[in-house]
Amino acid sequence: MGQGRGWEGAVLKLMRAKDFEFTVTGVEDVTPHYRRLRLSDGGMLAVTGVHPTMWVRLWFDNAGRPHQRGYTLVDPDPAAGTFALEFALHEGCASDWARAAKPGDTVEATVQGTGFEVPQPSPSRVFAVADPASLPALNSLLDAFGPVPATVWFEGDTDDGLPFRTDSERHEVRAVERRDAGARLVARVKEELPELLSASSEPYVWIACDTATTRALSSYVRKELGVPKQRVNALGYWRAT
Repeated sequence: MGQGRGWEGAVLKLMRAKDFEFTVTGVEDVTPHYRRLRLSDGGMLAVTGVHPTMWVRLWFDNAGRPHQRGYTLVDPDPAAGTFALEFALHEGCASDWARAAKPGDTVEATVQGTGFEVPQPSPSRVFAVADPASLPALNSLLDAFGPVPATVWFEGDTDDGLPFRTDSERHEVRAVERRDAGARLVARVKEELPELLSASSEPYVWIACDTATTRALSSYVRKELGVPKQRVNALGYWRAT
């Protein structure tokens, strides 16, 4: 499919990744810095099925070189073969593509490495750390756990029209301004999480921020707070530069 993808594409092929082509069917500017694209799946969902927080790798042209980024599926519909993707717009070739995208445009995608295991026993409370880049995955996670209450630390503005699917009756969202390359978020979580964990019989901790923040908090939760690794899910969603 399309242009060569260098060593990343070769490794994914060896890992039996599946390739598809998506077609844009609609665009919506949720906020000036957050855009939703609706797409047809090129037959993907019939092959792969669907699970919570499912994501795909999209391939973009970056000055003549292939560049891949992961995005979470929003409202996947296997029967219709459709889903949406949401882009937090900033600098970079992925955001540039999303800004210019219009119905009829296509993008190549690879499915490999995505998965979700429901923790057992079921969580008594979810503790999530997220930001605009991982908001679609956060929404998918909360949908999957249904009535389970959650405390969410969100790095960013929660009042600017972002498409949260939180329910005020069972989800508490604590907004944290991004400062010092994520250090403010790390400090807030370290200050507030221990007491909340002590009151939860079966906690589940989900962390999805920039790579450095995610790594720091994951290590803290597992090594210093002693949360078993099977009760922690951490994935860096972007790399600060």
